[in-house]
Amino acid sequence: MIATILLQAAGGFGTQQIIVFGLIALVFYFFMIRPQVKKSKDQKKFVTELKKGDKVVTTAGIHGRILEINDTTFLIEIDNGKIRFDKSAISLEASRALNAPPVVTKS
Repeated sequence: MIATILLQAAGGFGTQQIIVFGLIALVFYFFMIRPQVKKSKDQKKFVTELKKGDKVVTTAGIHGRILEINDTTFLIEIDNGKIRFDKSAISLEASRALNAPPVVTKS
């Protein structure tokens, strides 16, 4: 028993430690990396499927309707005029924003 403890303390890098590090990497992948990649892919698909006339919400919270689509930008009509936004600034479709559950914060 004591000999085993001394061998482990001497710096033996056993298969148990390799398995533990492998499991940690696997958990990290499934809980951190994979959801972020999926979210990014869904956002890119959403932006490519937008068309003229769709109502959208920008990341700044501006609601408007798409008037024109270019390679990298959208021309969005708001109440008082028109604004050009980069495609990456589009957050979600307005109908999704209206149907989203309200955010509740506790004070």
